Amino acid sequence: MARPRWHSIPSPQGSRIGRLWDRSVALWATLNLVLVGFDITYVPLRTFWLQRNLYPIPSVPLVVPLTLLPDITPWVDPIKGIEPHRETSAYLRQFRALDASMAPGPGHGPAFSTTPAQRALLQRHLEGTLQMIDTNPFQASGASGTLEKIKGRLRQRANLDSAKEAAARLLSPAWMASHPWSQERRFWNDQVLPLVATNYWRSIDENGRPTDHFWRIDLLLFQSVFALDIVLRAVRLRRRLPGLSWRDAFLRRWIDGPLLLPFWRWMRVAPVLERLQTSGLISIEPLRAVVSRGVVALLAVELFEVLALQLLDGLQQVIRSPRWPARIRSLRSHQTVVNHEQRELVELIRIWAPLLLVQVAPRLAPELEGVLGHALQQSLQNAMIPPPLRQLQPMLTVERGFSRQLAGGVVDSLLDLTRSTGTRLGRRDDEQLALLQRFVDRFWEELALALESGPALERSQDLLNALIEDVKRTYLGQINRAGVGVLIEELDQIIMQGGKTPGSITPPPRS
Repeated sequence: MARPRWHSIPSPQGSRIGRLWDRSVALWATLNLVLVGFDITYVPLRTFWLQRNLYPIPSVPLVVPLTLLPDITPWVDPIKGIEPHRETSAYLRQFRALDASMAPGPGHGPAFSTTPAQRALLQRHLEGTLQMIDTNPFQASGASGTLEKIKGRLRQRANLDSAKEAAARLLSPAWMASHPWSQERRFWNDQVLPLVATNYWRSIDENGRPTDHFWRIDLLLFQSVFALDIVLRAVRLRRRLPGLSWRDAFLRRWIDGPLLLPFWRWMRVAPVLERLQTSGLISIEPLRAVVSRGVVALLAVELFEVLALQLLDGLQQVIRSPRWPARIRSLRSHQTVVNHEQRELVELIRIWAPLLLVQVAPRLAPELEGVLGHALQQSLQNAMIPPPLRQLQPMLTVERGFSRQLAGGVVDSLLDLTRSTGTRLGRRDDEQLALLQRFVDRFWEELALALESGPALERSQDLLNALIEDVKRTYLGQINRAGVGVLIEELDQIIMQGGKTPGSITPPPRS
């Protein structure tokens, strides 16, 4: 049994410079794959990169600040064509003006009254809040849920059912008179404004798609290196195989195709893993074996079930056919002629008859003598010795000896006859072949005639169909109940037992 391939990974061959280049390109492709994953997920995760806060449980207000991460949005937003939204940016500026006007903030008590400038800023901020609720500027960025969060927090803060009424209460002079600005400022800065700041506007290119300049970085820094590496690999293939054409050399590197595609960049995971594997940096054979074994086992079970069911259904159709005797009659030798000199069934009999009569039958001589001697002894008990004399031990011994000698003589005669018959059948004889052919033809003809003339045909069809139905219900049902897990576990046991053997097969190095 061969040992699993990852137990003996061959070291990459080639020159030292070639191995260094392959590993450098593999690491460069890995970096590109990381950047591709970042590029694909940046827009959906822009809120995280902007605030750098982690919410482990979405339904619980638990925040884990990740202050060690830098704010990368000023560098990445221009690449993705992201700009600050005008309405939400103006809303943030309005609040900063209100915050500067309210500092150091009103105190407690009903005697406190806001100034006309403060009331004007509160009214302007209220109008901006109502306008934000009505126009929903978050819809352009596909973040309408953010507005719903803002409305829910306003309702919860004011203890009202309407978000507009809650905003009017929270930004009224009466509310400010009874609530210190420090608390209100904390509410707006912690629960409302961070959500407003996540909104953005993304430009559209000439093709009507969102702007994305990542392809330029990908083309200049990565795809150019990948193209050069593919050419070098094709050159190495042609050096090893001089008769290989350029087209075939590039086709053999078909797995590197996703590295040059400007779309579906997530498909680069396959060539990146292949390069890491062939360069000797990692080994993906255990993972590949686990995945492939599961898929192969599942497909094998499904395929076997379908093929077995089709085979049994076809057999049932043949058996149910009223032309079954005609099909048996068609098995005659003139129906199975392969060429003018050989007939399949006759040749099979000519090969097997000497094998059974000359080699197998003589080795069964002791067993045949025992069976025939016992039968002769039972037959001669009442014929040769009267019942009163069978009680004597000498008479019984004489009877057994006579039966054994007679059986031995009969068996020896039969074996001599079978040897001579088998030897003659083993020789090629035209007359003998004609006689065998006539015997086989007569056998099929008589069998078909017996089935047509008697009640055995219908009964045999019913019994055979019932037997096949039972096979389909029991055997195929057991395959389904066994499942793929049992097959994989059995395969693991076979591989582990085979891995302990000293002889193992080492796979050849791949190009």
